[in-house]
Amino acid sequence: MGGSAAAAEQAPGPADAEIVQKARGGDHQAFRVLVERYQGRAYGLALRVLRDEDAARDVVQDGFLKAYGSLDRFEGRSSFYTWLYRIVMNLCLDRKRRDRSDREVEWNDEVATGLEGEGTLAATDPGVAAERRELRDALQEAISSLPEDARRTIQLREIDGLSYQEIAAALGIPKGTVMSRLHYARRRLREVLQDAGLDPLANGAEETA
Repeated sequence: MGGSAAAAEQAPGPADAEIVQKARGGDHQAFRVLVERYQGRAYGLALRVLRDEDAARDVVQDGFLKAYGSLDRFEGRSSFYTWLYRIVMNLCLDRKRRDRSDREVEWNDEVATGLEGEGTLAATDPGVAAERRELRDALQEAISSLPEDARRTIQLREIDGLSYQEIAAALGIPKGTVMSRLHYARRRLREVLQDAGLDPLANGAEETA
């Protein structure tokens, strides 16, 4: 089941553009063809991002409803699936942002410790716990100080766990731009960790998409 907009191929049958034109004219059956053509891919995307079958089904349903209601704004500069992909991805991210603050604290804790085993030590050693809080606060401040585009990109990668290709599709930017934004954001965060005397990212190579 393809999860990447770039990998989506035109399914057999009438071209998407032709079907979209009919659906714009009020042909509900025409839009149903698009639903049947792409609901599997859309569900695969939502399930991979949300990791919850019920939530994924809800998001896909909402995505198709939103797409149908917005057909007059679909300009055809990208494929229908790429357009739908972005709608579904953004709905997934909106759903995940409902618990964003908790996830950010979890991520900041993980980055701040650098070692999974330090959780127990921090819980029992007031000095370690205080250092972790101070470092987490510094890291959060550094994240907040990033430019909007870099901040959103690193949140999509590190908090939401999206691949480079998924981030590119969600933001409508080239994959190379995603990589450069992440490189900049990580460099700034690493500087904060180095200033605090701890750099768990220093020995980690840039991961692949």
